[in-house]
Amino acid sequence: MSRPLVGIVCDLESHDDSSHSQRVGDEYVRAVRDSASAEALLIPATNTPLNAALLEQLDGLLFPGAPSNIASWRYDAEALAPGTLMDEARDATSLTLIVAAIARGLPVFCICRGFQELNVALGGSLNPHVSTDELDHREDRFAPLSAQYAHAHPVAIMSGGILASLLVEKEVMVNSLHAQGIARLASGLFVEARAPDGLIEAVSMPSAKGFVLGVQWHPEWHTANDRVSSALFCAFGRAIGS
Repeated sequence: MSRPLVGIVCDLESHDDSSHSQRVGDEYVRAVRDSASAEALLIPATNTPLNAALLEQLDGLLFPGAPSNIASWRYDAEALAPGTLMDEARDATSLTLIVAAIARGLPVFCICRGFQELNVALGGSLNPHVSTDELDHREDRFAPLSAQYAHAHPVAIMSGGILASLLVEKEVMVNSLHAQGIARLASGLFVEARAPDGLIEAVSMPSAKGFVLGVQWHPEWHTANDRVSSALFCAFGRAIGS
């Protein structure tokens, strides 16, 4: 019996003016295969509209994290600081696919950049500088990856949502590797979790026909040894397999 098929959107990485590559971290592929019990299909980031028939072949979509930021004109904000890494091909691909997938009732799981894409795709906005003296949400880029993706701060789980139905705890520890975050929440999204400084860390969409969950942290790194991370991918797996 064939396993469900999950599309994972790539980043378009530019090495110089003439060299580019499509990239997805292997940790996302492994999490989809091992914890969501599905196969992964990589979707290239492109400014050319994708054929809508692609969605008919998929059982779900994963929008992963990335080093780049969403272009600020996408949510009517001032230009980001000079030197900010952007990926407008990824913007064009993800923002279109999110809306189309939700309309079709396809299960959608959005992580870090994908979490921010979900909010922007549905009409919300972002704050480009969420870190404060109270809580620095950014990772230490000079630390080893094991330290960057280690637990960094707690998030409070809101009642009545997907996370509350999956977890017995009212607070869980998560990693934190982002400089941006949600400013204005898109209409239709439900706040699932918040950081101690009040920043929104997880959302869902109760009115959607299918599973829609977005988290600001990175569960894909710890599905083998973290119960919370495993629970999120297992829930996504149940949704795409139903």
